[in-house]
Amino acid sequence: MTIKKACPVVLRSSETLEILAFEHPLAGLQLVKGSVEPGESTRAAAARELFEEAGIQSKVIRDLGAWRSPITGQMWAFHECHVAQDLPDTWVHHAEDDGGHEFRFFWHPLM
Repeated sequence: MTIKKACPVVLRSSETLEILAFEHPLAGLQLVKGSVEPGESTRAAAARELFEEAGIQSKVIRDLGAWRSPITGQMWAFHECHVAQDLPDTWVHHAEDDGGHEFRFFWHPLM
């Protein structure tokens, strides 16, 4: 099955392990993700989506595997991304795709 979605995973360790997440104004809490363009690798798509949706430059450092969504049947690839800059606890980024939205980013504890 072809992988159609890429999800960059950005982690940080403070008191607990946390994952970068955001609140979409129309669709609720989410992880950054997006479609893999024709001829694009899932690694490149993950880094591109992180930049488009969060304004963050990153480098993929590890492939985390794939997952098949039981709802859509689509395959998703997950890639851990390293961000060189220190990110704040929360921020808002204006994303241009889908007509433009303000996404509120935050760190969600994993444990």
